[in-house]
Amino acid sequence: MKNNRNFCYSLLIILAGGIYLPVQAQQKKDAQDVIETKVLNISHAPNSIVRTIKQDRHGNIWMASWAGVIKYDGKSFSNITGKVSPARFFSILEDRMGNFWFASVGSGVYHYDGKSFRNYTTRDGLANDRVTNIYEDKTGQIWFGTEGGASLYNGKSFRNFKMNEAPPFKAADSVHVSVYQKSLPEVSWMHHDVNAVIEDNTGKFWLATRGHSYWYDGKTFTKINNNEGKPFLNVRSIIKDQKGHIWLGGADGLWRYDGKTFTNFTQKFVGYIYEDRKGNIWTSSESAKSQNWVLSRYDEKSLLNKKPMVTEIKTNDKMLFGILEAKDGNIWFGGLKGVYRYDASLPDGQQKSITHFKGKEAEQ
Repeated sequence: MKNNRNFCYSLLIILAGGIYLPVQAQQKKDAQDVIETKVLNISHAPNSIVRTIKQDRHGNIWMASWAGVIKYDGKSFSNITGKVSPARFFSILEDRMGNFWFASVGSGVYHYDGKSFRNYTTRDGLANDRVTNIYEDKTGQIWFGTEGGASLYNGKSFRNFKMNEAPPFKAADSVHVSVYQKSLPEVSWMHHDVNAVIEDNTGKFWLATRGHSYWYDGKTFTKINNNEGKPFLNVRSIIKDQKGHIWLGGADGLWRYDGKTFTNFTQKFVGYIYEDRKGNIWTSSESAKSQNWVLSRYDEKSLLNKKPMVTEIKTNDKMLFGILEAKDGNIWFGGLKGVYRYDASLPDGQQKSITHFKGKEAEQ
C-alpha cells in the first residue's frame, strides 16, 4: 500500500464511532537517518527473537525471547526460565504486587514471585496455551491475550471471552502472518487470536486480534471500524497515551483515537507502539527503502499538526518488536536477531548509535 495513499484528501469522512482525519508525517532528515550499529558480544544475551522488553521497579530490564525470559541487571544477562521451560516467550508483565507473569506460545503462562514459578494452562481454565499478551487492568485483574480468545484472571480463576463463534485454531496455522491483503470471514479463528488489550479512561476495553478489533463495555463486544467503514485488520499493538488517547498499529497503519476522532498517521504496517516520558510516540515498522525495519519517533509537539515531525532510525534487522525507554532515557528494542539499545539519551547534535547485544554463544 502506498504510504501517501489517501493523504491528498482534505475532506473529513464520517464513520461509525468517530471521524477520520488523515495527516501526513513529515520525515526528518538528519544524522539519525544514517546510524552506526555496534555489536557487543556478551554472555547469555538473547540471540533469537525478542518480542517484549520491560523494566521493573528496581531498574532491571526483562526480555521475552524465543530463547527464554532474559534479565539484564545493568552488567550481565541471565536466562530466568532456562531451567524451567524451553518455551518461546512473547510477553512480560510486572504486576502491582511486584510479581512477574510470562506469556509463552504453547506452554501457557508462568507466574514468578522472584523465587518460584507456577505454570497456568488450559487445565487451570486458561482459554489457550498459546499466549502472546498480558495486561493488568485498573482493578488488578490480569488479562491474557491467547489464540483462543481473552482470559481474565481474578487471582483465583479464569473467565474466558470470545468475540464470535469460530472454528478452533489449527496447529498448521502460523503466528507469523503480519499483513492480510483480503478480508477475513466472520467465522475465522483469527478473530479470537488476541494481540493486545487496553483499558481506556471510560473503563471500556479495546481488544485487538489478528482479525478484527473490538470494544468491550463489560457486556457486549462491538467491532471497531476504520475510515472506510471497514474493520481494523490485524492490529498488533494498542496503547493509551498520557492524554488518554488510544493508539492502534497494525496492517492498517498507525491510528490515534481522542475519544471522538480517528486520525491516521501512516498507512504502512506498524508492529509496535510506545510512548516515552516526553510524550513522543515510537513505532516499529517496515522501511520503504530497504528490507530492514525502522524505529520511527513522532515528535510530541507536532502531533496535532497536519504534518507531524517523524524521525526514522534505521536498523540492520528485518523485523522489530517491543520498545522500551529505560530510566536512563535510552531506547531498547527487540528484533529477529536479539536485543538492541539506541543512545537516545545523548543530547541533540551528538552522533548516536545502536548497540546490538549479541550472545557469545552465537560465535561458537
